Amino acid sequence: MPTAETLERFIARVESNAHAEAIEEFYVENASMQENNAAPRVGRDKLVANERAVLARAKNVSSTCVRPVFVEGDRVVIRWVFEFDWLNGSHTRIEEIAYQRWDGEQIAEEKFFYDPAQVTPTLAA
Repeated sequence: MPTAETLERFIARVESNAHAEAIEEFYVENASMQENNAAPRVGRDKLVANERAVLARAKNVSSTCVRPVFVEGDRVVIRWVFEFDWLNGSHTRIEEIAYQRWDGEQIAEEKFFYDPAQVTPTLAA
């Protein structure tokens, strides 16, 4: 179970848009991430590489934790809003729920729940 201080440091890291660094710092080596019901990605190095690849396509990212954050034992639920301004001039806003299982002070499993229709970029006005 994460301490309140660890959870706040994790949230601050993501809100500072250091997504790949947050994975490096707060996820166990064999962590998994899953998007809705897609197959999970497994392994911290793979998770970091995927995050860097996504961020490389963005001109700007805004990440916001919508409080409250729910903690029950080793389970944490966070509501996030991510806004991406892509290099091609389009924009994406994704609101999602992250359901995490922590192993002590690090995340072991994470599953994201969101409407896939949000992933379709819109052209900037």
